[in-house]
Amino acid sequence: MKTLKTRTWIILFAVLFAVCGALTAILLLRTPTGTVANVYRDGECIWSVDLSKVEKPFEITFSDERGSNTLRVERGRICVIEADCPDHVCERTGWLGDGNAAPIVCLPHRLVIRIEKNAKSADGVDAVAG
Repeated sequence: MKTLKTRTWIILFAVLFAVCGALTAILLLRTPTGTVANVYRDGECIWSVDLSKVEKPFEITFSDERGSNTLRVERGRICVIEADCPDHVCERTGWLGDGNAAPIVCLPHRLVIRIEKNAKSADGVDAVAG
């Protein structure tokens, strides 16, 4: 009787271990979901891109009467590479990607770039850039 109880516990722990291992593998190996970069001017979203779907790096410029900012977009990250503002803080902020929580801000141009994980673009459709 003692052997039956021991064998039952061994089987139970082996099954539990296998289930935990399978769940861990699924969580670690799954494809990452979208990381959307939203660009805001005066608090209104003017452009969105799903950074996880960017196939080729590209640049995009946003201009208005206050000035212009040129963004570099690559898979999983975005940055300001050129701005005609006086302080250039937005350029020195560097890359914004998956791990960054702080947005890129250009106060003179009232431009803000934020990352939102697992989000859709501002118009409700996944943005794809290529």
